[in-house]
This record gives sequence, structure tokens and C-alpha cells, in this order.
Amino acid sequence: MTALTIAIAAQASPALAQTPTPRPTSGIAVAQAATTSPRPLLRPGAPEQIQQASLGAAGFNAWVQDFAKRAQRQGVPFEVVKASLTGIRYDPDIIALDRNQAEFSKQLWEYLDSAVSSNRINTGRSMLSRYATALDKIERRYGVDKEIVVAIWGLESAYGGFRGNTDTIEALATLAYDGRRGAFFEEQLVAALKIVQAGDVNPRAMKGSWAGAMGHTQFMPTSYLDHAVDFTGDGRRDIWSDNPVDALASTAAYLDDFGWKKGQPWGVEVRVPQGFDYAVAGDGEKTVAAWSRLGVRGVDGGNVANHGKAQLLLPAGARGPAFLTFGNFDVIKRYNASTSYAMAVGHLGARMRGAPDFTASWPRGDRALSSREKEEMQKRLTAKGFSTNGIDGRVGPDTIAAIRRYQKAMGLVADGYASTDLLTHLR
Repeated sequence: MTALTIAIAAQASPALAQTPTPRPTSGIAVAQAATTSPRPLLRPGAPEQIQQASLGAAGFNAWVQDFAKRAQRQGVPFEVVKASLTGIRYDPDIIALDRNQAEFSKQLWEYLDSAVSSNRINTGRSMLSRYATALDKIERRYGVDKEIVVAIWGLESAYGGFRGNTDTIEALATLAYDGRRGAFFEEQLVAALKIVQAGDVNPRAMKGSWAGAMGHTQFMPTSYLDHAVDFTGDGRRDIWSDNPVDALASTAAYLDDFGWKKGQPWGVEVRVPQGFDYAVAGDGEKTVAAWSRLGVRGVDGGNVANHGKAQLLLPAGARGPAFLTFGNFDVIKRYNASTSYAMAVGHLGARMRGAPDFTASWPRGDRALSSREKEEMQKRLTAKGFSTNGIDGRVGPDTIAAIRRYQKAMGLVADGYASTDLLTHLR
């Protein structure tokens, strides 16, 4: 695609502290910005499908010119806008990645096998030793267990080995123009320009994943603005360089801001008694004493330590491990809302400290449902009067609750587990 040169009227604004050297461009400039956003329109009746005919260099360039004016109206100086947007291109490969949804997903235990592998545990321990001085200071400053910070680092970028090499501003502009989640990515793009404005990074050095997550611990720009810190004291909140300290401290600051409690586990593996009513797992938080009265015990048969209110988590239903999860589990989910991710972070951190693997076995013979099968399951549940509040091919809290209601009505074990057996029963 043709590279872009910004050609809008400069408004009075302070100059950049560092003016980057833009990539070579074709010299093509859009003389006048469109009066309304030229982002591709959504096709009527199919909100998830983008009108591909309107995608292309000309439309993208016009959209960027228009966005440049909007960014200035939100307080981004002209010099920053020009330095950041000059030379960027529409990247169709990013749109292909955004559209790609794997037909089949891994089961939780397969994900954990990789996320909490022996290699990742051992490398994490090495990083705890290598950055011990900085991590101890970070832990004291923010009150967040260093093993959890390192676990997030390990999962997000393999301890800095895979930080992403995509131009963040170009990626965000492509995604914002595309329109599927245009408003979200435009907000992230404005935030990225404000990061440049603050002098934290040269726009072409702002690298990350294709979706705009940046640096060692993969911060989105808005999260960076809200939580990133300059822990090294060099005047920049640098999460991109080979030195991970600012990124690790920023991650700790993020978790602290959302209420992390040092020394509290994310959760503990438990056992439930014979004949247990699995439907109560959907009743929300209870005190540890209340769970004890229902027969829930630690895997050693003893009482579970009181770390505050807890929820009963059955990620593989009645035939897999059971957990009581505490407040820190929800804090990890503020970083990434996936239950699998939160379990992986918590478990990896615990394994670095020497904790054993889970005791109970996973139902490894179960096949994961494909996205289409999950959608079919949601449609069939909803048609039978057990609404999942949307058909999206993802098994979230609403779908789990619908499964439980259906299972209870049918006299099945109401564990909320989405399985091939359940889909067969629905059919």
C-alpha cells in the first residue's frame, strides 16, 4: 500500500522533544481531509462483515487525514501527529489476523501444559534470580508478589523473547480504519500518540503485537497511560527496551491499582464431597466457612485457609479439578479477562515458588468444541428457553449459567461444563 504523508494545516503546539526520522514515503499527500470519517461502512444486516470494496490506500489515507484533525482536537500537538502518522500504511495482513478465528480451540489442560511447562517454570525462576534486586524493590513498592509479575511477563512475551515487532501506530490505524472495532482502536491510537507526546518513545520504536499490545508485558496504550511507571528513573516509562524493569514495575503498578493483596493466593485446589450439588458453583462468592459447611475441603482433606470470600471454579466440570478462587484471581482477570489465562498466571507464579502441580486429573479424553459447535450449543440452549444472551461461539459466564439451568432442568449434573456430550444431548 502507498505510504502516507500528513498534509494538514499545523496548529500552534509545542514541538516534539525528539523528532524521529520517518520511513521513506512516496511523497503522496492528501490535500484535504474528508468532512466525515471515511472509515468503511458496515454492511447493513451483517455488522461483523466489513464492506471490503471501500478498503484501500486512498480510503485509508483520507481516513488518516481526518483522524489527524480529531487527534489534534483531543490535545495532541500537530508535530506529534505528523511525526507519528507520516509514512504509515494500511496493512491488510493485520486485518486478516483480526478476522482469523481458529475453528478449534485447545482444552484448558492443553493450554496449561504449554503455559506452565517445565521450561517456562525454570526460565521464570532464572529471571527471578537475574532481576532479584529490581523485583524485590518492585514488590516492596507496589505490594505485588514478584512471582506473579514474572509469570505475566512469561506468558505475555516469553520473558521478553517475543515482544512483537509490528509498528503499533500503523497497526492501530489500520484496525481503527477497518471499522469492526473502530471506536476502540481509535481510542487506543489517540493514546499511542499521547505516549509519543510524553516523550516516552519514538513513534517508530513503538513496537508490539498486531493488535496494539506493547512491550515486555503487552500493555495496550490506554492501560499504559493509566498505569505505566518510570521505575528506573531515566525520565521515560520504557516498556520496549531490552531492560524489562519499567515493564515489570508497570505490571505491578497495574495489579496494585486494581487491588492486589500480597501473600494471598489466586486460588487453591479443593475436593468436593460425594453427591455434591455442583449447581452451587454458580451462586457466586461465599465465605470459606460457608464452603466448608457444604463439604468443600483442601486436597489434603483439611480445612481451606481463610483468604476472604471465594468462588468455586470447575473449569472442566465435575470430572476435573475444583478450585476456590479469591480476590487476586479477579485482579489477574483485569489484566486479561480469560479464566484460562488467570489460572495460568496464578499457577505459574505458584510453581516458581515451589508449589506442586494440581492433584486431580483433567478429563484429557474430552475433545474441545469448535467455534461453530459452541455457536450451535448457544443457539440450541436459547431455543429451548435457556438464553445465553448472545451467540458468539465463546463460553463465558452467561453461557455457563445457561448450561447449568439446562442441566438442572434435565436432571443432569449441573456443573456448567460445555462438552460434546452436552451438545449431543441438546441435539
